[in-house]
Order: sequence, then structure tokens, then C-alpha cells
Amino acid sequence: MTLHQQVRQRLFDIEQAMRDAEIWQPQPPARAAFDSVEPFCIDTMEAQQWLQWILLPRMHALLDRDAPLPQRFALTPYFEEALPEAQALLQQLRQLDSLLGGEAHD
Repeated sequence: MTLHQQVRQRLFDIEQAMRDAEIWQPQPPARAAFDSVEPFCIDTMEAQQWLQWILLPRMHALLDRDAPLPQRFALTPYFEEALPEAQALLQQLRQLDSLLGGEAHD
């Protein structure tokens, strides 16, 4: 399995973990929430909103274009603070971090 395929699968797994934790939202936040200049849109969105409406679509877009993927990726520390109860989601985020962090992976 290529790195792009592994990342795509991890994105699907993150979505499923969000759905299982019942934090997947049927509607996006207000348009103004997307105008934030803060990391993770911390001033305008909840952590799970940023993950669902910013990160996942952007990562899928990169994969669709076969574009270079981010390197030295580290989402998990923020989400450990923001969503400590979402252990299955955190596990998926750790795996994505590992894939994009340049670490060895299975």
C-alpha cells in the first residue's frame, strides 16, 4: 500500500471514529468561522469542527491531486487536550501523525 493510500485510509478511519463518537456534524459552522487566522481556527471552531471541515477536505484534495503531503505533521497533542475522551479518534490521529511525521510505519 502506498503512502497516499495509507493516508487516505487513515482519513476514512478518522471520519468513522468521529461518527462513532457522535461528534460528526451534519452542517458546517457559519461561513465566518472559516475566516480565522488562528491555528486550528481555535477562535472560531471547536476542535472536531476544524478536523471535519478543514483538515479532512484539504487532505483529501491533496490526495486527489497527487500533491505532496505535509511533513512533520503533529495533530495529536492538540486533540489530546481538546478531546481527551475520544480515545479511538486519538488513536487514528496518532497513526496519521506517524505516517506524515516521517517515522517508520507498518
